[in-house]
Amino acid sequence: MLLRLVALLLAATAGGQTSQLPALPKAWPKTFQLGLTDSPGGAAALRKSFPAGFRYQYLAGGVNTGQGWSTWNPDGSFVSRYVRESAAAHVIPVFPYYMLLQSKPGGSDEAKADLGNVTNADTMKAYWADVELFFRRARGSTPVVLHVEPDFWGYAQQASRGDDARTVPAIALSGLPQNVAGFAQSFVRLRDRLAPNVILGWHLSGWGTKEDITYSKPPLAHVDELARRSAAFYRSLGARFDIAFTDVADRDAGFKENISGDGGKSWWQPADFHRSARYLSTFTRAAGVRVAIWQIPLGNTLMRAMDNTWGHFQDNRAQRWLDDPGRAHLREAMQAGVVALLFGGGADGTTCACDARKDGVTNPAPIGGNTLASLSADDDGGFFRAQARAYYQRGALRLP
Repeated sequence: MLLRLVALLLAATAGGQTSQLPALPKAWPKTFQLGLTDSPGGAAALRKSFPAGFRYQYLAGGVNTGQGWSTWNPDGSFVSRYVRESAAAHVIPVFPYYMLLQSKPGGSDEAKADLGNVTNADTMKAYWADVELFFRRARGSTPVVLHVEPDFWGYAQQASRGDDARTVPAIALSGLPQNVAGFAQSFVRLRDRLAPNVILGWHLSGWGTKEDITYSKPPLAHVDELARRSAAFYRSLGARFDIAFTDVADRDAGFKENISGDGGKSWWQPADFHRSARYLSTFTRAAGVRVAIWQIPLGNTLMRAMDNTWGHFQDNRAQRWLDDPGRAHLREAMQAGVVALLFGGGADGTTCACDARKDGVTNPAPIGGNTLASLSADDDGGFFRAQARAYYQRGALRLP
């Protein structure tokens, strides 16, 4: 009886869909993995703290500014070094390639900068040379993940007609459609030719539909409709990416409540987690690609270090997925098509699983029941690394 109830609950989470999940990308781990943002030189220490499956490092700075990633070390060797260091520590490197926004000439806001730059001939000549350099530097025998232009696809979807990427202009490689579909196909072409070991990641921006379910809280039937629209936009690219990335928030809920003043709207309740799982379940099956949730806020509501001051903001997503003895919440995510959770803040001041504030072990007076003493100097009180170690010690879950 209990097993039947669990099966019914999982089916409900998946929207009653019984279709098989898409295949895993080649060279992707067969077990559910955790990852963390990690700077150059940190791979060995990261792996020592817990056996992370992934570590990620932004590539940013713009392609024609003189400050892009290719200048951080001579001739783009920044990528080669990060890849070698990751491989030595037996962790897969992930590079969010975030170059359009900061390139020149840019625009008055993020959407105008992205959509303007992608149609600028001089900018895109430098852009494709930069992408080609990445692939040459990433080429090898070990898996490397390229997470292509977070946020850009959401702006492109909003600018499209009927969620069709072919209706949005962009400068692609010669011989390909000169629109966003051709832009996506250009990445696939370069990867196939220059670095077949690279796993290509597309970014799923839920707000690309012009509705964010965190705030609109729609019924499940409408969640399915939005997910199918996102999948239709992805399919219109005519480009087969290996994995999709998505994010839940770029800042901790406590940051948005106390600094941005959103009135607590960013906090996820159980119904929000279920809506998110439903959205991803529908998307993965309709798009034919699985999903990694990325840049997950690291705050928690348990450790005394989390007092909603700069660098110590509360959130509940890490708790939901990692502080769950029965692992039901992870299994819900896996059945929805999620294959990994990658944690890290998306802006200065967000909580870090490190001592970013350089304030050592902190145990201020509790607020709202966060009474546990800090385990380390990490700004989250050591919660994330302790939970990540516990996950792997118990045994990583095998993906369905």
